[in-house]
Amino acid sequence: MPPTLASLVHHSALKLTVRAGEDRLDVPVRWAHVSELADPVPYMEGGELLLTTALKLDTENPQAMRRYVKRLAKAGVVGIGFAIGVNYDDIPEALVDAAEEEGMPLLEVPRRTPFLAISKAVSAAIAADQYRAVTAGFAAQRELTKQALNAGPEGLLAALAAQLDGWAALYDASGAVVATAPEWAGRRAARLTADIERLRDRPAPASAVVGGPETEDRVELHSIGTGRRPRAALAVGTAAALGTAERYAVHSAIALLTLTTERSRSLHAAEQRIGAAVLRMLLAGQPDHARAVAGDLYGGLLDAPFRMIVAESASASAARAHADAHARVQTAKPSSAAVLAAAGTGGDPLAGLAEVVETAAARSGEAVLVVPEGERLVVLAADEGAAVAACGEYAEALEAARTGTAGEPSGGGEGDELVVGLSAPAGPIATAAAYKQAEQSLSVARRRGRVLVEHEQLASGSVLPLLADDAVRAFADGLLRALYEHDATGRGNLVASLRAWLSRHGQWDAAAADLGVHRHTLRYRMRRVEEILGRSLDDADVRMELWLALKATATE
Repeated sequence: MPPTLASLVHHSALKLTVRAGEDRLDVPVRWAHVSELADPVPYMEGGELLLTTALKLDTENPQAMRRYVKRLAKAGVVGIGFAIGVNYDDIPEALVDAAEEEGMPLLEVPRRTPFLAISKAVSAAIAADQYRAVTAGFAAQRELTKQALNAGPEGLLAALAAQLDGWAALYDASGAVVATAPEWAGRRAARLTADIERLRDRPAPASAVVGGPETEDRVELHSIGTGRRPRAALAVGTAAALGTAERYAVHSAIALLTLTTERSRSLHAAEQRIGAAVLRMLLAGQPDHARAVAGDLYGGLLDAPFRMIVAESASASAARAHADAHARVQTAKPSSAAVLAAAGTGGDPLAGLAEVVETAAARSGEAVLVVPEGERLVVLAADEGAAVAACGEYAEALEAARTGTAGEPSGGGEGDELVVGLSAPAGPIATAAAYKQAEQSLSVARRRGRVLVEHEQLASGSVLPLLADDAVRAFADGLLRALYEHDATGRGNLVASLRAWLSRHGQWDAAAADLGVHRHTLRYRMRRVEEILGRSLDDADVRMELWLALKATATE
C-alpha cells in the first residue's frame, strides 16, 4: 500500500503528533511538499502533505486560518505538517480550530525532525510500494504464463480472476463469450455483448470502462490481437479501480492472450492451406487421398453428407454477370460458369461470411473447411449443421438489410454485397457435382439479385423465374420483334395466334376455338409467322425457342 498519514505518525523516527483530524489518517499520501506561501494552492496537484512553519501566515486571525485550510482541502491536500520551535513554540490555536472544523489532519512536527526526513520517509514508502507492486506483477505474470501453458485460456482466466479478486471473461471475434472465471460470471459477461461489439468496431488496441455506481462492479474491456480488427476481447470485473499490481496482471494476460490468438491465426492459415489441398483432391475425384491429407483435422466431415457453399462479392458478381449477359445476347445461349478469380480477399464481405461460419462451427464443435479462392470463398460444411444454418441466417439478415426491413447485419460490414450459392447434400465422391451445383445456384442468385440461392430451390421450382434475366429478354425481344411490328400495322394478331397454337401443342381446332377464328385462318397466320421469322414451326427447337421467348416477354 502507498504511505498514509497514519503510517507517518507511527514512524518511530519522525515523532509526529496528531493535533486535529484523527479520523482521516488513513488517506494515502502522494507526496510531501514544503511551502511557506500564503496561498500554495496553485502549486498543488492533490494528495500532498503540506509542510510549513507558517512564516508568512496570519496565524492569529481565525478567519484567515479558516480560509487557508478550506482552500487547501478544496485543492486535495490530505494533511498539514506544522513545525514547532521555528517561528512558533506551539501550533496557533486559530490553525488548530480551523483544521478541526474542516476535518483536516494537522500533524505537529518537532524541531528535531527536519522536513527533509518526512519527505524521505514518504519517498521511501512510495518506492517500496512500487517495488512491491512490480514484484507482485512479475509473480502474477509467472503464474498467468504457467496457467496459460498448462491449462489454456480457461486456466489463465482463473488465475487472473484470483489475482484481481474479481472475475474475467474472454470473448471471440463475434462477441460471444468463450470462457469465464469464476463460472458464476457467465451471466454478467453475457450482458456486455453490446459493449464488446462497440469495442470491436474500434481499431485495435482498444479499451473501455463500463459500469458505475448503479452496477455491482467496475468492468474494463480490452481488445485482443494485433490486426486492424480485434480477434478477441477480455473483460475484467472488480469492485474498485485496479491498483498497480492488478494492472500488471491485466497487461500480462492481454499479452499472453494476444500471443495465443496470433498463434491461432498462424495455425488457421496453415489449416486453410491444407483445406485448399484437400478441396483440390476432392474436386479431382480423389477422396481417399483427400482423407489421408486431412487426417483428423476435419473430423468426420468427409465421411458424412456435406454441403458446398460458394460465395462471391457483388463487385466480382457484377463483372461476371455483365460478361455473361453480353455472351448470351451474342449467342442466344447461356454461358458456362466463370473461372475462379485470383485477387486477394482483403477486407471484403467474404471475410464476414467466413467469420460467421467458422464461429458457428466452433461453438457447436463441428468441423468446417473454409478455403478463400481469390474473390470467392468455398466452404464445405456438414449437412444440417450449425455452419450451414449460420450461413442461411446470415444471408437472411443481409437480404433484410438490403430491402430495408432490418438493421445492419453483424460481422459483415458490407455484407449486402455478397452472393452465395448452396449445393444439395453430397458425399466425397460427388464433390465436383456439388461444386457445380453451388456455382449454378450462385449464378441464379446473381441474376435474381438474391443473396443466397439453394440448389434444391432450382430443382423443385419452375424454370420461368430464370427467364427474367436481361439477356434472355433481349433475345426474346429480338426473336419476336418482327411479329410485334406486323401486329402493330393492324393486319392480324400473329403473336396471340402463335401463343395459342403453341399452348395447344399445334392442335388447330382447339387453338382456333381459343382465338375465336376458323382453323383455316389460324393456318394462314402460322404460315405468315414462318415467312416473317424465316423458321419452320415443324422444328421442335424452333417451337421451344418461340415458347420460351413468349414466356420471357410475358414476365415483363
